[in-house]
Order: sequence, then C-alpha cells, then structure tokens
Amino acid sequence: EHLKLAQQLFQLVGASASECDTIPGRQCMASCFFLLRQFEDVLVYLKSIKPYFTNDDDFNWNYGITCAAADDYKEAKEALLQIQNEKYRAEFCYLSWLARCYIMNNEPALAWETYVRMDTSNESFNLLHLIANDCYKMGHFYYACKAFDVLERLDPDPEFWEGKRGAAIGVFQRTVAGKESPDKLQEVVILLRSTNNPQVEYMINRVMKKWAKDNRFKLE
Repeated sequence: EHLKLAQQLFQLVGASASECDTIPGRQCMASCFFLLRQFEDVLVYLKSIKPYFTNDDDFNWNYGITCAAADDYKEAKEALLQIQNEKYRAEFCYLSWLARCYIMNNEPALAWETYVRMDTSNESFNLLHLIANDCYKMGHFYYACKAFDVLERLDPDPEFWEGKRGAAIGVFQRTVAGKESPDKLQEVVILLRSTNNPQVEYMINRVMKKWAKDNRFKLE
C-alpha cells in the first residue's frame, strides 16, 4: 500500500508541467517506473540525466541495479564498479548484483573471488547459491561445480549433489570438445571424490578416466 502511494506521488510530481523536464522530475518518473518494475522505462529517464551524475554513488547504485534488472549486465557492471562508498560496496545486495554481472559478462572467476573475500555467513552461503546457479545456467560449469561442492559440504541437500554432478558432466563435455583445460577436469575429479555417492566411481572410472586413457591424458 505504501509502495503504491509512493509510486502515485512520484508520478504526480514527475508528470507535472512544472517538473516534467527538470532533473528532479525525471528522477521522480524513474522512481515511479522502478516501483512498477518497468525497468526499460526507468532507463529512459536515468540515461537522460546520467551526464549530471558522473561520480554520484547513489545514482550509480540505482542505475547499475536498473541496468542489471533490464539484463544490460555490461552497463550494470560498469556503473556498480564506479561506486566508491565502502558502505554500499560491503552490502550483500551490491555484492550479489556485482557477482551476477560478472557471471553474465563471462567473468565467473571474478564472481568466485567476490565470494572468497567474504567472511563465512548466511550471506556468503546465499552468494554461493547464486554463483552456483547462475554459472550453471551460463555454462560456466567449472565454477558451478566448485560452488556446488562447497554448498554440498555445508548442507547435505541432494539438490547440491545433483548440481555438482551436472556441472562436472558439463566440464567433462567441454574438455572433450577442447573448450576446457584438462587440468580443470582433474580438479573436478578431486571435487567429485569428496562426495560419498555410488555414482561417483562410475563417472570417474567408466567415463572420465576411459576418455582420458583413450586420449593419452593422465587423470588421477
């Protein structure tokens, strides 16, 4: 109810004849559409005033989040990285959006580094979950496997084993296709062995090691 009222008030001010072509008026319209989750419309207004807020952390925060919500992850990453305020940069919301932007820009290693720098907490667990799922969706199977492996160690949910198994198969397929380093496959084998599951030995001995032997690659 409060959000609906806020949206209506932002629209009332932003659409008024005296404010519609001013910076505050356009900020109001951007806020109105943000509350309506119409992110493409938000960007129309934010882009029109962007030159006036080059080094403004609040603007870059709102602009970055909106770009990410509109699937423009390249622009979103650039905006989020411009934020200097350490309070913003330490927030889980910032870290999770930045990690997603890294993954969507084919930089999963940077997302993983973001997780590694965090202290162990519920927030780091949630970030790990995001990295595992987003990397899997984007085909970054090596980092998905690493993330699901840690999740599985922290919580024996069968879903995490399934994610880890699927990601491991993804790494194997990419290795066979010459798109992944065999060294990464060796790391994945080590991760698989940390799981006490009868499927593990079949995957390693009957599938991965057989391929490695046929291709004269040593897999421990």
